[in-house]
Amino acid sequence: MSEKPVEEMSFEEAMRALEEVVRQLESGEVELEKSIELYERGAKLKKRCEEKLREAEEKIEAITLDETGTPKGTTPVEGL
Repeated sequence: MSEKPVEEMSFEEAMRALEEVVRQLESGEVELEKSIELYERGAKLKKRCEEKLREAEEKIEAITLDETGTPKGTTPVEGL
């Protein structure tokens, strides 16, 4: 399991780590304390993935089109 802080992970890193957490939990071979730790990390990873997807969605929505439908630039999104 990667020990990189969740808040520093890219979407792809967080997804891979979340998949590993799920795999370990589904195996049923993890002790109760470790299961609780994995579940907590999984919740953080899920939140990180949702944040990164929301950021990407906001950037996509900020793309403006000209009269022919061609992207002409982006509009800055507050907070990004």
